[in-house]
Amino acid sequence: MERTADLVAAFLRERAPGPVVAVGHSMGTQVVLELAVRHPDLLDRLILAAPTVDVRERTALRQLSRLAADLLGESPIVLARGMREYLRAGPHLRRKMRAMLAHRPEDVFGRVAAPTLVLRGEHDLVVPEAWCRFVVDAIPDARMTHIRNHAHETMIRDPKLAAAQILSFAGVEPH
Repeated sequence: MERTADLVAAFLRERAPGPVVAVGHSMGTQVVLELAVRHPDLLDRLILAAPTVDVRERTALRQLSRLAADLLGESPIVLARGMREYLRAGPHLRRKMRAMLAHRPEDVFGRVAAPTLVLRGEHDLVVPEAWCRFVVDAIPDARMTHIRNHAHETMIRDPKLAAAQILSFAGVEPH
């Protein structure tokens, strides 16, 4: 997570004209969280959509079983897109899972300086509400919002609701 955050930071330093709004979903929240604490000058705001991994449930079996349960009610488009991405990860998927479980986001929450929005699908089985509340309480300037009638894949199934929350938090008027 730390190395990926450093790669993103290098890219932003070369390509971004100023502080950015960083958005991460699921395991991606761990990357943008590290970006926020390792390179705070690059961020204006931080959005953690379905932040992983709850410290009380940091096992591969628990995470995979929660993800499977969450996906049971999802639309075919979400399942197809998810399967495509898992297949693209190929042999790296196991390594990504290990990195996700080894990373300890709770160790850096208190060092986040950017205003932070935690997004959670109302019916997200992967990321319990209690964990999101823990995240919000641990980050100095954080708040949480729920995306109604959505689960973990809220950014994929119908991104309009999440996008509206992100744009509002970023202070950008939708077109």
